[in-house]
Amino acid sequence: MPGLKEFYQKECVPQLMQEFGYTNLMQVPMIEKIVLNMGLGEAVQNPKIVDSASNELSMIAGQKTIINKSKKSIAGFKLRQGIPIGCSVTLRKEIMYNFLNKLLHVALPRVRDFRGVSSKGFDGKGNFSMGIKEHIIFPEIDYDKIDKIKGFNITIVTTAKTDGEGLFLLKALGMPFKK
Repeated sequence: MPGLKEFYQKECVPQLMQEFGYTNLMQVPMIEKIVLNMGLGEAVQNPKIVDSASNELSMIAGQKTIINKSKKSIAGFKLRQGIPIGCSVTLRKEIMYNFLNKLLHVALPRVRDFRGVSSKGFDGKGNFSMGIKEHIIFPEIDYDKIDKIKGFNITIVTTAKTDGEGLFLLKALGMPFKK
């Protein structure tokens, strides 16, 4: 099977040019980056959970994660400034296409009772965000070695100007949206 980048260049670009009437290849929307973010509210009581989450997200993404720290103290949440409360990773170029290929063809089909991704995750500028409730749908995660099932957010940043262009781009790449 050819890579997702080759598929985008050979199949998706001509479809997008025909659909939206682009005259120049540089007008065609493309995926700029994919950001994976895992917020861990329970890290206030259990600081070690951030390390395990960071390792698991690194295995899923294939790239080292950044540990996010709280910016300010909130007494109601027993949160102090500077405490690690999550991790994130930004994927670009080949790693981004490899992750998207794995998400579309391996991970999403493993979701129990999967009926498609909601198309309501667009932000008005062509970028798409979705949540994964269980990180164990990815093949890199060994179910026996995890301490807790965690969820994370996936944000796909595109160069599309409108949500319609972004939706068409992701559909052309194979994102299974609900009918």
